[in-house]
Amino acid sequence: ILIMGLVFFLTFNVIGARLQSLLEMGIDKLGNIVDGILTSTDVNPVIHSLVIDGIFTGVGSVLSFLPIIITLFFFLSILEDSGYMARVAFVMDKILRKIGLSGRSIVPMLIGFGCTVPGVMSSRTLSSERDRKMTILLTPFMSCSAKLPIYTLMISAFVQRQYRVFAMVGLYLIGIVCAVIYALILKVTKFKGEPVPFVMELPNYRLPSAKSVLHLIWEKAKGFIQKAFTIIFLASIIIWFLGYYPQHDAYESVAEQQKNSYIGQIGKAIEPVIKPLGFDWKLGIGLISGVGAKELVVSTLGVLYTNEGDVENVNLSNRIPITPLVALAYMLFVLIYFPCIATFAAIKQESGSWKWAIFTAGYTTGLAWLIAFTVFQIGSLIV
Repeated sequence: ILIMGLVFFLTFNVIGARLQSLLEMGIDKLGNIVDGILTSTDVNPVIHSLVIDGIFTGVGSVLSFLPIIITLFFFLSILEDSGYMARVAFVMDKILRKIGLSGRSIVPMLIGFGCTVPGVMSSRTLSSERDRKMTILLTPFMSCSAKLPIYTLMISAFVQRQYRVFAMVGLYLIGIVCAVIYALILKVTKFKGEPVPFVMELPNYRLPSAKSVLHLIWEKAKGFIQKAFTIIFLASIIIWFLGYYPQHDAYESVAEQQKNSYIGQIGKAIEPVIKPLGFDWKLGIGLISGVGAKELVVSTLGVLYTNEGDVENVNLSNRIPITPLVALAYMLFVLIYFPCIATFAAIKQESGSWKWAIFTAGYTTGLAWLIAFTVFQIGSLIV
């Protein structure tokens, strides 16, 4: 915990935060240049809005978190390449046995902190079907890197700088605690019995290889950028279209127009379900888009919480008008609810049944709603 706390401190308070500020400034300036060119050339207002309010605010909001992702995986790759992670698995064996798992299960879970999909797929290395299915069901509780932009967005907006590391570590620990409690329930209900013995050969400690560290960073950065300019790019355009039409020019304000747009109508339909959690319809639309990929939550909020033609501040955290309590409930919901579609498919593939995939989607979303509801309602009585 201390080592991960140091990693988070350097990532979110020192190195990553400063690099993120520089990238945000660059995106701001580029957005202003493009906005000026489109204005001076008298481009059609619809195209102008699509480029600035759709693409720049959607893709730009997500792309600004690239330094955070790179910095975090720089430190994680050092820990992995040095032989430290193998010791973590060995040390965790005694602890995991108390909740019904072997130390080998820690490997898929650690991979799950990067991405849940390979975490679930790596469970196939477990020799016991019991251990394999338990690990599959618990891995979604590990916060994947796709959730980092959401956490960073909310924490940077509502948590004082000196407490941000503790808030980030706290979110990861909450996910782990939820996994432990759920494992104990599974141990005495569906998956009774003992885990298989854990035997592994510990590699020697060594200095991390610069080549392997840079390779991992490049793979993560490339994957993030590819997703930003493909899936997130397309989703931002769709969200913009649904928020722009119909009858965009029939309303005096952007807020009024959004409420009466297609996406506003969808948001109003789901609002009764999420209103007890303190969420408005825009936050609800963000959660729906997150089913496709968690990064889409940030790009969706970037499109919805923007003033038409405003590219002065790509920092979305300054534009979301919610309270710290709602932000906390939202982060907890994102932490636990429905894993992305790719994870859903991976669970089906590795478990061999749609039953487990549907069950995972159902219990994670139900638990997320219950926890967010409890936090918001009790917090509302205290604050």
